[in-house]
Amino acid sequence: IKKQQQDVLGFLEANKIEFEEKDIAANEENRKWMRENVPEDSRPASGNPLPPRLFNDSRYLGDYEAFFEARENNAVYAFLGLTAPPGSKVGVYIAHGEP
Repeated sequence: IKKQQQDVLGFLEANKIEFEEKDIAANEENRKWMRENVPEDSRPASGNPLPPRLFNDSRYLGDYEAFFEARENNAVYAFLGLTAPPGSKVGVYIAHGEP
């Protein structure tokens, strides 16, 4: 989980995409927010969704695998739902931490 989180954060930082981290390990409210905002069809069959999960404001974008696939296909900005140029203020959130 930590390696995946670092991969996402590193990409966003390198491309000057502004984001906010929501640590679900240290903050119960963030953990609850993530669980409520991950759509039913994107949750595991049992247990809770694990980080990292990406959101644009409260709109769920996907998990690490979806991010990785978008990056491999040079489609990360579309995946993130960004219309502003890199470096502009956008509401991208990353739920991270140990569950």
